[in-house]
Amino acid sequence: MGVSISLDDLLGDEVRRDPYPFYARLHERGEAVGLRPGDPHAVVVHGYEAAHRVLRDPVFRVLDAEYLDRGGVRWRDHPVIRTLQASMFNVAEHDHTRVRQLFSQVLTARRVAALEPAILRIADGLLDGLAEAGADGRPVDFMAAFALPLPSDVVGELLGVPERDRAWFPSRVRAFDAVLEIGPRSFREIRAANTAAVELTGYFTELLAARRADPREDFVSALARVRDESPDRLTEAELLANLIIMYNAGFRTTANLLGNGLALLVERPDARAALRADPSLASSYVEEILRYEPPVHFAVRFAAEDTEIAGLPVAAGQSVLVLTGAANRDPRRFPDPDTFDPSRTDNRHLAFSAGPHYCLGAALGRAEGRLVLPRLLDRFPALTLATDPGERRQLMLRGYDKLLVRLTEPVPAQP
Repeated sequence: MGVSISLDDLLGDEVRRDPYPFYARLHERGEAVGLRPGDPHAVVVHGYEAAHRVLRDPVFRVLDAEYLDRGGVRWRDHPVIRTLQASMFNVAEHDHTRVRQLFSQVLTARRVAALEPAILRIADGLLDGLAEAGADGRPVDFMAAFALPLPSDVVGELLGVPERDRAWFPSRVRAFDAVLEIGPRSFREIRAANTAAVELTGYFTELLAARRADPREDFVSALARVRDESPDRLTEAELLANLIIMYNAGFRTTANLLGNGLALLVERPDARAALRADPSLASSYVEEILRYEPPVHFAVRFAAEDTEIAGLPVAAGQSVLVLTGAANRDPRRFPDPDTFDPSRTDNRHLAFSAGPHYCLGAALGRAEGRLVLPRLLDRFPALTLATDPGERRQLMLRGYDKLLVRLTEPVPAQP
């Protein structure tokens, strides 16, 4: 396999700020390219068809504990990595199927639909707070005031996290999630992530104990009941790890969907006006936001046996980097892929992955975007960005740290 690119190309500042020109250059090279021998992965997969195949092909597997052990067992010293490896993100396929089936039985379409009144109630309360904070044209941080607390409260409602506790989570979730980003992490980041993992595990341990003593109609109570009635089907470590991952993923990705989506619509007055005029278009808008500016840009898989992808050999044990964010801009799959077009009729993007690891919370994230975006635009028809939205430098959980907006025109100072 000839050398094509270096992973350093992807990790550079220019690409982190705006990866799409880099993705376009990759598409000119086909569906996949090789990496240099010293890079941690053998191949970068960026074409839609190739990425879709890798994500669905049982030969390509997640980096489970057995895989990590091949490079040594020191990862087991880190609570954050142990938590990730015990979750559905990274458990071996037979365990993944077992655990996912249990969680799917609880996170049903009916349960998501039943949450819709709560989503609207939470959104309206936060919109009131946003209006108060942004009165008289004062700049307000949309991410802090709305985009982060809304999905945090929604997933809190789903799981059964008391409202008084929800403000405790964001800083710990952000620290935990830092280890998911591609590239090396600093000692400070790893230490903070480990601390967050310990604290989150402690919180959900106490919440499980409370729900076992006093069951309610929530997700934690339902899973505690499954665990206690069939302990061979779900270990306590798996239950805790997946509650943490569900909470984390359940609000960080949706927060970025809302922030990325709002920035796109503010920059495109015609698209924004069309959605305000016809809120029934919201579902197609959400899909195009997810395709055009997905919150997650990559996944990693390893080959369980010698294979190939797009004509490039991948030896057993080698890993591949799947750039789903690039696949969503593949001109072979999406006509005019760098144009934001909510009217696309065939928009089967990979923002929620594909195959056995398709996002378990996809229906909930879609529901939040579909319900909330039209409500936000209707409440604040004059909303504008108060400043440039700033840089986004992550490829995993890609979104704005802050998004300052004005809800109305500033009130001139009195002479």
